[in-house]
Amino acid sequence: MLKLIKENIREALKSVRGQLLRTILTVMIIAIGIVALVGILTSIDAISGSISSNFSSMGSNSFSIKNYGYSGNFSKGGRKRKYFSRISYQEAIDFKERYEFPAVVSVSTRASSLATLKYQSEKTNPNIFVFGTDDNYFETSGYEMERGRNFSESEIRYGSHVEIIGNEIEKKLFLNNENPIDKLISIGPGRYRIIGTLKSKGSSMGFSGDKNAFIPIINARQYFSQSNPTFTISVKANTQNEVDPAIGEAWGTFRIIRGDNVKQEASFEISKSDSFANLFLENMAFVRIAAIAIAIITLLGSAIGLMNMMLVSVTERTREIGIRKAIGASAATIRYQFLIEAIVICQLGGFFGIILGIIFGNIVGSFVGGAFIVPWAWMILGVFLCLIVGLLSGIYPAYKASKLDPIESLRYE
Repeated sequence: MLKLIKENIREALKSVRGQLLRTILTVMIIAIGIVALVGILTSIDAISGSISSNFSSMGSNSFSIKNYGYSGNFSKGGRKRKYFSRISYQEAIDFKERYEFPAVVSVSTRASSLATLKYQSEKTNPNIFVFGTDDNYFETSGYEMERGRNFSESEIRYGSHVEIIGNEIEKKLFLNNENPIDKLISIGPGRYRIIGTLKSKGSSMGFSGDKNAFIPIINARQYFSQSNPTFTISVKANTQNEVDPAIGEAWGTFRIIRGDNVKQEASFEISKSDSFANLFLENMAFVRIAAIAIAIITLLGSAIGLMNMMLVSVTERTREIGIRKAIGASAATIRYQFLIEAIVICQLGGFFGIILGIIFGNIVGSFVGGAFIVPWAWMILGVFLCLIVGLLSGIYPAYKASKLDPIESLRYE
């Protein structure tokens, strides 16, 4: 049996060379379907991996209290932001002082989202986020120090002109591995001394945590005046098992601080650090289903084209079939020959489609910081679908070839 399969594969490759143009066109159609399948699913996996790694770096045992949240669902008309009244500095500080659960609490605010940082002749693009934070912020947000130190208690209390910068800012302003510690840089009209730099966190969905700069929260309130700025409270529990109890106590404590009545909806939103990532990944299932549906529809079209090609091949090789039968080839042998030929053509299309799909998917994933991946599961699925298409396309032409009368076939011109 194995010897027969090898012989049929050799005959199939010989037939492919004999009708090269038609085979190439059919292989291209099949490859397009597999590219759609493997390419889209690979890019989704790369994007999902990037999002998961970036949000997990914040810690699954962290959550934030903000004055906005999301309503609705991605799969039902999209997610819409809902806003509450701003969280004031005094409310945030009151929470930090009154929150009794054993957890790390930090308070922060966004001082600027269009800042330009300058050092001597070097400067960044005007797209740097500047945050006013306390000394607990880096622990609750998953940042790690690369060089230097964190803010001291006195620097936070007196709003000193000191700063901690992200990895990308360091690379932009300090060339040739120059040590940025104790260097003075400008943010608008103010000059700040760098006391620390952060390890790279990478980027996700086009946003990079490495382009952020951090100054003491009191300094941000004094020198980056905004009309009614809002503050964010971040809480990090000691373990993941303590997150839900920590959220429950935070909910009750902050309702009291905000003056929310028992029957009144909470005037703030609490969200876990990885809640958006999990929601995004859940809704990616719909995209995966759509990608598989597109690939199947394309492959069904390919199956029709391949079947037509095989029927034409049967007609053109009628005399050859007659000769094979005359010298002893059985109907089963003829069936296997044409069936394997259809499968070989499909697998050629699948091979090129998988290679192009991996390249395409990883290129798309690289734009949002995804790592290069080899999607073994989707490759196996692609091979399986090509096998199914080959069988569907080859069964009828193979059956028709096996039923040809050898005498009539020998007379065919």
